[in-house]
Parts: sequence; structure tokens; C-alpha cells
Amino acid sequence: MTTNSQNLPAAIKNRSEVEQSLDRGFIWLTRIFALAIAGTLLWIALQVTIAAWPAIKEFGAGFLANSTWNPVNDNYGVLPQIYGTLVSSFLGLLLAIPIGVGTAVLLSEDFLPGKVKTVLVFLVELLAAIPSVVYGVWGIFVLVPILTNLGKWLYSNLGWLPIFSTPPTGPGMLPAGVILAIMTLPIITAISRDALISVPPSLRQASLGLGATRWETIMQILIPSAFSGIVSAVMLALGRAMGETMAVTMLIGNSNNVNISLLAPANTISSLLANQFSEASGLQVSALMYAALVLFVLTFLVNILAEFVVIRVKRI
Repeated sequence: MTTNSQNLPAAIKNRSEVEQSLDRGFIWLTRIFALAIAGTLLWIALQVTIAAWPAIKEFGAGFLANSTWNPVNDNYGVLPQIYGTLVSSFLGLLLAIPIGVGTAVLLSEDFLPGKVKTVLVFLVELLAAIPSVVYGVWGIFVLVPILTNLGKWLYSNLGWLPIFSTPPTGPGMLPAGVILAIMTLPIITAISRDALISVPPSLRQASLGLGATRWETIMQILIPSAFSGIVSAVMLALGRAMGETMAVTMLIGNSNNVNISLLAPANTISSLLANQFSEASGLQVSALMYAALVLFVLTFLVNILAEFVVIRVKRI
């Protein structure tokens, strides 16, 4: 593909030959970078698929529906891990979305003095800088005891509900979901705040001029106008939650069983890889790579869904 002067904007055509050459060079440089990113993604997918191929041939699609993970008999399946990955991620988002979007509204409006907002914005961004292992240690010594007491109350009073039908044993799905909510809050808050700030001031002024209250303007004008950005923040946070490893491994219990109760131990694909890869050999390595490929595909589908939702929202 060639780039000649006829394809360049009028502003570029009026520049000198050297400037036009620099513009062409910059255009091709950005193309190379974009292709490099796509190539890296395809290369990673290819390498993981090659490493997982023996397990793919051995187990096929049944790998996704099998609940057994037995290195002794070389019988592997990732249904409990897929279930734990999805449930813990969506539980984290269920807790994080209202808090994150609410915080974004607070920090994008003039509810607080400017200096206070600056400090809060800094603190929210600071949450993203804390290493995941620190979250895990904090979760073990602080979060798990609190949620264990809460879980005992839920089991005693609401144990007839399937999601609270088992007694809490400490680490489990609920602590993992809560820690994921805390870890994804900075993403949702920061991007949602940027989306709300980017809404044209004329929309706010027109709404207030027509007699709408401040909260009506926020709920019916600002949030719908920034909805595509908020959706992007949520989907990005979902991808982060699905791939989180260390903190979840320390808090989820690492039990290879499917249990609908949020108080029971569970497992995720990332935790499975972290726990077993260092000691794996033979077909188990290929099975772990197959599990990694499943996580890769799930994350890829989440990003496609996010792009689709954003496009549909922009058309409305």
C-alpha cells in the first residue's frame, strides 16, 4: 500500500516536502505499531494453542464440562474454574459498579471543595498502585474475619437461600468477590469520571434551564450521555477481574468444586495456573495451557462484547 500526496489532507499538501515526508513516516510508524500489537496478540494465542494442543486432542470440548482435575490419572476439566472465574468477577462488578459510578459522579460535580476532590481523586488512583499480594494479605487478616462473621449470620438467617446454603469456612467466593470489587474500583471510577467530565456543559445548562433538578440532570442527562464511557470502564474492569491471580488465589479457597453458595470455597483459572504450573509435568502442563487458552478466549470475548455494547450505545 502506498501513500501519495493525493491521499494526504489539504493542510499537509501545503507543507514542504520534508514535512510531508515526516508526516508519511509518522503515519507508517503508527501503522507498524498497530500491526505489532495485533501480531503480538496472535503470536501469544498461537503459542498457547500449540502448547495446549496435546490436551485439546486428548479431551476436546469435554474439557470445558469436566469437573475433575486429577494429575494422578491425567483426567482434567475446568468447569469449576470457569464457574469460579465468572461468578467471582461478576460478583466483584456487582459490588463495584454502584460505588464506582457514584464516586465518579461525586468527583465530577461540585459537591465538594476543589482541594478535597483532588485528594479523593489521588486516593482512588492510589488504590490501583497497591500490589495484588498486599490486597491478598490484607484480605486474609482483615477481610476474611469480617466476612466470616457476616457469613455465619447469613447462613443462620438466610441459609434457605442456595447462595448462603453452606457454613462459612474462611476463604471462599464472597471474600474473593469483595477483594475484586475493591481492586476494580479505581478503573471504574477513573474512566467513568473522565466520561462524565467530557459531557458538553451545554447539555447540563439546557437541562437546568428547562427546570430539571440537579439530580434529574445527573440521572437523566449526564449519565446517559456518558454511558458508553461507563460501559467501557465496566468491561475493562471485568477483564481485570477475570485475570486477577494473586489476591484471588489467597482468598478464594482453591476448591475444585462447583458450589452455588457464595460462602463456599471455589477456584478460578488464574488461581489454578498459579498453584499448579510450577510442579506440573507431562499432560498436566498441556492441560494448564488449555485452561490458559480458555481464559484468553473468555477475556477476548469480553472485549468484543464491550466494543459491541459501546457501538450500540453510540447509535442510540
